[in-house]
Amino acid sequence: FSETEKIPVMRGQWFIDGTWQPLEEEESNLIEQEHLNRFKGQQLQESFDMEVSKPVDGKEAIHSLKLSRNHVDWHSVDEVYLYSDATTSKIARTVTQKLGFSKASSSGTRLHRGYVEEATLEDKPPQTSHIVFVVHGIGQKMDQGRIIKNTAMMRDTARKIEEKYFSNLATHVEFLPVEWRSKLTLDGDTVDSITPDKVRGLRDMLNSSAMDIMYYTSPLYRDELVKGLQQELNRLYTLFCSRNPEFEEKGGKVSIVSHSLGCVITYDIMTGWNPVRLYEQLLQKEEEEELEDRWMSYEEQHLLEELYITKQRLREIEERLHGLKASTVSKPPVLKFKVENFFCMGSPLAVFLALRGIRPGSSGSQDHILPRTICNRLLNIFHPTDPVAYRLEPLILKHYSNISPVQIHWYNTANPLPYEHMKPSFLNPTKEPTSVTDSESVSTVPSPTTSPVMVRRHYGESITNIGKASILGAASIGKGLGGMLFSRFGRSSTTTPQTLETGKDGAEGDDKKATAVGTPPLPHSSSGFLEPIVELEHRIDFELREGLVESRYWSAVTSHTAYWSSLDIALFLLTFMYKHDQEDTDKSNLDAI
Repeated sequence: FSETEKIPVMRGQWFIDGTWQPLEEEESNLIEQEHLNRFKGQQLQESFDMEVSKPVDGKEAIHSLKLSRNHVDWHSVDEVYLYSDATTSKIARTVTQKLGFSKASSSGTRLHRGYVEEATLEDKPPQTSHIVFVVHGIGQKMDQGRIIKNTAMMRDTARKIEEKYFSNLATHVEFLPVEWRSKLTLDGDTVDSITPDKVRGLRDMLNSSAMDIMYYTSPLYRDELVKGLQQELNRLYTLFCSRNPEFEEKGGKVSIVSHSLGCVITYDIMTGWNPVRLYEQLLQKEEEEELEDRWMSYEEQHLLEELYITKQRLREIEERLHGLKASTVSKPPVLKFKVENFFCMGSPLAVFLALRGIRPGSSGSQDHILPRTICNRLLNIFHPTDPVAYRLEPLILKHYSNISPVQIHWYNTANPLPYEHMKPSFLNPTKEPTSVTDSESVSTVPSPTTSPVMVRRHYGESITNIGKASILGAASIGKGLGGMLFSRFGRSSTTTPQTLETGKDGAEGDDKKATAVGTPPLPHSSSGFLEPIVELEHRIDFELREGLVESRYWSAVTSHTAYWSSLDIALFLLTFMYKHDQEDTDKSNLDAI
């Protein structure tokens, strides 16, 4: 926050009559201490009625307290007045008293101990059963305090959703901002010193935002970013538990909402991923391939084999040593809490994982990219036009690149279908096209085995058959030139001239189309929904719905920062965090019936 935006937080004990503004904390503490020393144990003489301030005419002060610029008179236990000791106030007080007015009614300000509304037991906030750490991405250096404002927006929208949909629950979800960037020194001012002066404003903006990505890919500064976020998460959790000692005792849960690059850093903290370890594995693989492939003399081969065996022996000794250390000294966990839900918003995590060598498997388990022992549930939220966001599901099962993400419900939808009951559907539920011409004809003529294409935006053709789903399958590819190029070059080597000719014959040749060599199209029913083959245990990709009058080009600019105030996202987050509490409440209601 800037200096003009700072809001003081004060503890109110003594308040000014009429305006009910609190006295300054220092003076209030002195008055409170004096009041307790003089009147502790005495009963109030009149009811707590603050509507009318009655002047204390003719009453002498039974006790006084001198402050730096004021003094306080007690005429009774609940009749307390504050007087200014400024010269003009003294003169005015003397004149008015000589004219017959009382000291209190002429220049005194009545004080009240406690606020105009009495506190009740119901005033306390509900018990916090779930805390959510909100982690920012790039650009925090450029706009310090932004994550605090964004978290406040998310908290406000969540409160509205709580009041509307979860008011029957006695628990509460608290959102806490995690600001990890501003405390890091990194390169100091080295990058600033090498930045040219022309278009300096644009360069400074890039240095304060996009430079964070370069820092994270640097082996020199990556650990500093990871430790900065890790330490701040642990510090905030420890601080929260110290102020809420019952949170851990009653099984309080912790979730993390990360944005942009913050998703990648949070993921690496939870999994302990280290690029050095990956480099060692690649180096070992290269050595093994060198032994197998390269021709060499007998003596050279013998020496390399001895070197390989020695390195293997060294690794075994290191593993035994690490195991011995682990058994004698238990290593503290990286995070002091288990993550219940990990929500990624506008996340490039899929691209980072793909470039680290993660490829689709044959199991539909989340464990393929994030073990459930580390985090119970991974959820990837994105706007369809967010240029930074990528899908995660195709990195687990390849064919999910042609299955649409789950659509997030609008917050005002009546009786929405629970997410776990929503069936997966194809992005383009038609027969796989074999060429550009076929693609055009299929998009207009329904396949004999499917219904017409669902009325929704098109992500473009499935790129499953191109064999690039692990990297490109996470992205939404348009139907324009990009889709055409992928179709042409992805299938040109396997498409026969006969296939191209039948594609030109129009409706007459539709039944004779040859299928391209490669992955066969997935089975689907006439409704366009996926027939049971291998499915994910839980869906991971969740997509916001596009507005009816929303410009995609404008959305591409604004969507990456539009998550914080979305009521749809607030309802989505609370639906998963209140899931067990809601189920317990429903069960108890059924038992009562």
